[in-house]
Amino acid sequence: MSPDREIPLLTGRHISKRFGTFTANDDINFDIHAGEIHALLGENGAGKSTFVKLVYGLLSPDEGQFLWHGAPVEIRSPQAARDMGIGMVFQHFSLFDVLSVAENIQLALPAGISLSEVKERVITVSAEYGMTLSPDARVGDLSVGEQQRVEILRCLLQNPSLLILDEPTSVLTPQEADQLFAVLRRLRDDGCAILFISHKLDEIKALTSKATILRAGKKVTTCDSASTSAKELAELMVGAALDNSMRTPPVLHKGADSLFCVAQVSRPAATAFATALQDISLSVMSGEILGIAGIAGNGQTELMEVLSGEAIGDVTAGKIELDGVSVAGLGPDMRRQKGMRCVPEERNGHGAIINMSLSENALLTASHEPDNVSASGLVSWVKCHALSRKIIGSYDVRTPHHDPLAGSLSGGNLQKFMIGREMMSRPRLLIVAQPTWGVDIGAAQAIRAAMRRLLEDGTAIIIISQDLEELLVMSHRICVLNQGQLSEPLPAQDVTAESIGLMMGGITNSVSERAV
Repeated sequence: MSPDREIPLLTGRHISKRFGTFTANDDINFDIHAGEIHALLGENGAGKSTFVKLVYGLLSPDEGQFLWHGAPVEIRSPQAARDMGIGMVFQHFSLFDVLSVAENIQLALPAGISLSEVKERVITVSAEYGMTLSPDARVGDLSVGEQQRVEILRCLLQNPSLLILDEPTSVLTPQEADQLFAVLRRLRDDGCAILFISHKLDEIKALTSKATILRAGKKVTTCDSASTSAKELAELMVGAALDNSMRTPPVLHKGADSLFCVAQVSRPAATAFATALQDISLSVMSGEILGIAGIAGNGQTELMEVLSGEAIGDVTAGKIELDGVSVAGLGPDMRRQKGMRCVPEERNGHGAIINMSLSENALLTASHEPDNVSASGLVSWVKCHALSRKIIGSYDVRTPHHDPLAGSLSGGNLQKFMIGREMMSRPRLLIVAQPTWGVDIGAAQAIRAAMRRLLEDGTAIIIISQDLEELLVMSHRICVLNQGQLSEPLPAQDVTAESIGLMMGGITNSVSERAV
């Protein structure tokens, strides 16, 4: 690869994209050069996802033009983008668990390439970039970090000139993120251009040379990311000054009783790709935040289903008590009536129904709320609309109109709506998975501040997250879920991101251990 680095590899000139009356991208100009790692930043709903979908051919611009190596080009489809040399690794992987690494990669390559040839190329390229993978390994048996390597290898075997990564470290331990960055720097040095989307500003500063910032669909600026502070980047994103101070949760009263208690709960794996839970025990007090760290695939989904009441029949042993009363045999609706609220990790179809409006989604979990949106089986749509508007206003949910379909919101804005819906009920116990996953820095601060306010009312909170910075900032105590087993919790001030990351990866067995 011998790129002419004077001419931009990809140029976007006056790019605009509208959905009805809503303008997602408004007159955006953008350049990225070969051998450059370029960040794309912005709040949720700023237009980042729309822009990269235009670059990758999933959408077509209403106005403007793309240039490739300085020449005008139309990117009519993802296949056309791949043929040009554009690859994309999405935030949510598109792999088949039952197929091998080589079989998954073969599906994305041109017809006629044999499986044995794919295996040879996987071995060669993975070794070249330090991403050790067995081509015969079944994807369902791989860790999340290894699955991401499969996604990246699938792009690399197509010899991309431009690689787009959307929130690539959201499911990685710090150690896995470091390994990914080493690969990306190697690609950069080989002349590949990388467009990198992340809300983690420390990653942006460590990895990228330039950052283009979008706000409300418009380009704000392109700046030198290394010489611009994280605070300045954040303020360019939100258009206002931010308070970066981190307030430690209030000190707990010694001797306080447990509000919620789980003791020796086990659950067998429901499917071949599920994780069995083994002797899970935890407790959380009124006014306390308990953080549970873990890499996806180690039992977080199964644990959330047990705690929320979605998996009553599968639990084979142990007890689950709220305020000293057993709720082990109660389903989600009955647990809600007892004061428990849960926000699952998966937004689409689990936390919200994407083909229903926001007011209809508000109704789904509000039938027993003080707002009285329903009575005697009759729904008051006036009250449902009022509740939805209250959530939208209180949690700064950006919507194209007053009551859109949930599926029309960006992932971050739908997250804000879901969390706001549950927190507004002032629950006794709030259990939330990945509370700020895919949420911009301003919204993340708002969500965390709202959770801290709940503590003042005596709410107990359990946060299940892969974001170690978030857990260290928010939690009173932290434990780690690895292969279906939960470690003993330790005070947050006594652990580090490194020690937790090693436990999440199964490298150490105790948060007190350190790498030798």
